[in-house]
Amino acid sequence: MADHGEALKAIADSLDRPSAARIYDYFIGGDTNYAIDREFAEKVRKRLPLMGEYCKTSRGFLGRAVREVSQLGITQFVDIGSGLPTAGNVHEVADDTREEYDTHVLYIDNEPIALAHSEVLLADTADPDRHQAIAADFLDPDELWDEVRQSEIIDTDQPIALVINAVMHFIKDDQGPDALLAFYRNQLAPGSMLILSQMTNENPVNEDERQALLDLIGYYETTTNPAVMRSMAEFSRFFGDWPLLEPGLVYAPAWHPDEDTLFAASPSESRVIGGVGRKP
Repeated sequence: MADHGEALKAIADSLDRPSAARIYDYFIGGDTNYAIDREFAEKVRKRLPLMGEYCKTSRGFLGRAVREVSQLGITQFVDIGSGLPTAGNVHEVADDTREEYDTHVLYIDNEPIALAHSEVLLADTADPDRHQAIAADFLDPDELWDEVRQSEIIDTDQPIALVINAVMHFIKDDQGPDALLAFYRNQLAPGSMLILSQMTNENPVNEDERQALLDLIGYYETTTNPAVMRSMAEFSRFFGDWPLLEPGLVYAPAWHPDEDTLFAASPSESRVIGGVGRKP
């Protein structure tokens, strides 16, 4: 476990700018956020009134994807950019799905506050022999995957569900996302799954929404995590040549919707796209 004193100091040092993880937490109803994050979130909500629902849509997609791949027999999850723990964490959904309670989950984030809160959550709700949280950076793939190998709860020779949910819209093209995803796909054993989602600016309903989505990108330039949006075509490349589970890459509410799915009647209004690929 990390030194919580050091984590808290890093948290305090980071409060000069809003944090994407804490903003997301606020939008989905969490309480691990600060005034600077809430002020930013309300500025965004004023320009994009449904921003909270977009974030909840992303979280809902994660839960349904984890449930689906668990039912297909996946028992190992590596959640990169896991963010702040809240309702419907990967280990909770997987354990609710598999009555064998045989799921191993490794949460990975590079924000000290996310790691600290994940450790607290896991201490209260998880099995330390199967569920752990570590610090590593998606942008440093060699070091991150070394940490996965050394975790002792993940067998990298067996299928893994690699979760990168609501992360890619914080990875700009000049940061090399294609090479990063190729690296991670190459590490995974055959039969592994890749769960991906991000926000999109495709098909705005009108000119005002198109401009609002551009404004959103501008707002996030002032946070710890500048953002980028992608179309379906731009995003699909991150799956490489892996076949996608049905229904493919779609607006997130159209991916195995359930009774709790927001925007189920009009998925394209959700501003979130997602899919799950399987390694041949």
